[in-house]
Formats: sequence, structure tokens, C-alpha cells
Amino acid sequence: MAITLRHHCLRFLTVTSPLIQHFYSTAATNKSTKKPDLKKLRPMILRRIQNRSKEYPIKAMIPVARDVLRNRDVVINGVSVLLRAIPVVACKFCPEVYIGERGHAIRTCRGYKHRKKNQLHQWIGGTINDVLPPVEAFHLNNMFQSEIKHEQRFDYERIPAVVELCWQAGADPSEQNPQPDNWIGKLAEVASDEAASLTTEDFRSVAIETMNAWEEYRKGVDRLLLAYPSKVCAYCSEVHIGPSGHRARLCGVFKYETWRGGHFWKKAGVDDVVPPKIVWHSRPQDPPELCNEGRDFYGHAPAVVDLCSKAGAFPPKEYFTMMKIHGLPAPVAIDITS
Repeated sequence: MAITLRHHCLRFLTVTSPLIQHFYSTAATNKSTKKPDLKKLRPMILRRIQNRSKEYPIKAMIPVARDVLRNRDVVINGVSVLLRAIPVVACKFCPEVYIGERGHAIRTCRGYKHRKKNQLHQWIGGTINDVLPPVEAFHLNNMFQSEIKHEQRFDYERIPAVVELCWQAGADPSEQNPQPDNWIGKLAEVASDEAASLTTEDFRSVAIETMNAWEEYRKGVDRLLLAYPSKVCAYCSEVHIGPSGHRARLCGVFKYETWRGGHFWKKAGVDDVVPPKIVWHSRPQDPPELCNEGRDFYGHAPAVVDLCSKAGAFPPKEYFTMMKIHGLPAPVAIDITS
């Protein structure tokens, strides 16, 4: 008798799952048993889910969540202070951002809704949201609650995904001191005209502190994602902090309409919760305005790292390859006819 694919699946489930192994123990001798009794499986599965919820929050991860919230405040305050001295521009028709006053001349703009290709950017003044892109998620009542339906999407508050992750990890954001307890937070509250009196060394100190907080911030989020399940859509930037995604049909309003806007969830990473926002990095050997002909020689860097490096901070070694710090400059075209 040929062994069918169904028989292989039954043998796999019998060996791997202890729950289904109990119901398939007689399947080898009794061929009439083809599927488990779901009425008996249901209370066992529900009991396992309830027992799992008692394990959270993990006590060892509570200090990590508090450090993430603290480093997040330092990064936000530090970037807001540095933006007073270093201008940031953003493209009017695409998400491109550049740390500088004039922007670059690299043709990477695809226009509104990606209808064009290889166009010059039209630069406008940037904000802190261009350097630190906001990522929001639904604020759940508890970690293992039922999935949010499409009709319930307005019944839940939208908060930053990192704050929701730390809240589920046991850190209460409301317990944070509303008054800044660090000197960078106090500088962020200073008026713009008073900030002009800050020296170059002051901005360099802010940049170094912000760079260190940025690295600790991302490392802390990475550790939390190993312990707490989080999801991201495979076709958009929607993030959900929880063991399963929500059912709000918010994906693909314009393009992916074949499945009625339902998300396709996968495991979220640190870049999904804390986007690095990669920008072009201008090195000392590069021209004042990056041209399109030398785009293969220029480097990239996260917006926060590029901003801090322009303020005097030394970037970490793991960014050297991306930034092409020791790379060759772009060749200069020489007119031999003149």
C-alpha cells in the first residue's frame, strides 16, 4: 500500500505535538481514526493559553523595558536639540531625507505614489519625524486578549509601538518623571533663541550622548522582541505588539485590494519597531553637493547616526562599511578639450 501525504502528516503531528499525540496514539492500530476530537482539544488549548498569560510580564525584562523608555527620551530630546544647529531637509514627493542644508542632486525620487522614476528631489524643511519616523500600534488592554476586529479599530487607542512594547513588558510609561532628569532634556526645553548661545562643544556633547542612547535604545528593543511576540505586515509598515495580529483591514488601500485590505503578518524585527531611516552620508572627501554621477562612491547611514556625526560624535565601528568612511572619492570629470 502506498504511503500517502496525509499519513506522513499524521506521523509528524504524532511525534512533534504532545497534545495531538494523545489523540493519535491509537491511529497506528485503528485506521478508522482520521482526525482528533476537537471538542476535547479545545479546553486543553484554552487552558494552555491561560497558563501562558501567567508567565508575563517577565520580571527579568522589566529593567530592560525601563531602560528602553529612558533611552528613548534621551534620543528624542537629543535630536530636537541637534536640529537647532544642523538643518534637515525632506523631499516633497517621497520619503527621502538628507542631513544638510541644500540637499543632494542624486536622482532617486520616484514621485508621488511611485509614478515616476529617477527624478530630482524637491527639498523642503524637515522635522524630527523625518529623522525618527513614528511607528504606532494599537494599545491592548492585556497581552492575550482576543483579536481586534475591523469594526473595533476605533475603540482602541493608537500609541507608539515602543511604548506599547515596554508597557506589555512591565514598564509603566506614566511612572516616568514628566520633568526631564537629564541635562539633554533640559536643553530641549530651552527656547530657540537661548539655544543659539550653545557652543560647539555643547552640541558635540549632546551628539555623543544621543549616539550612545541610540545604540542602547535599539539593543534594548531587540532584547524585548526576543521575549515578547510582535508582528509586522509583509506588505506595509503596520506593527502589532502581541502574539497575533489584528483584523483591521487597513493594508493596501490603493494597491493590494485583492484580499480586502487584510494584513499578512510576520515576525517583527528591531528595524520594524525602530526604523533607522537610512540617508546618504556626506564624507569629507565628497563634494559639498552629492551628484548623481558619484552615487556608487557615496555611503549611507541611519539618520540619527549621520546627524550625530555631523555634530562631532564619532560613529560606531559597525557603521564604517555602510558609511564608506575610508572609501575613495567620486572621480571628477575633466574636460580635455579645453
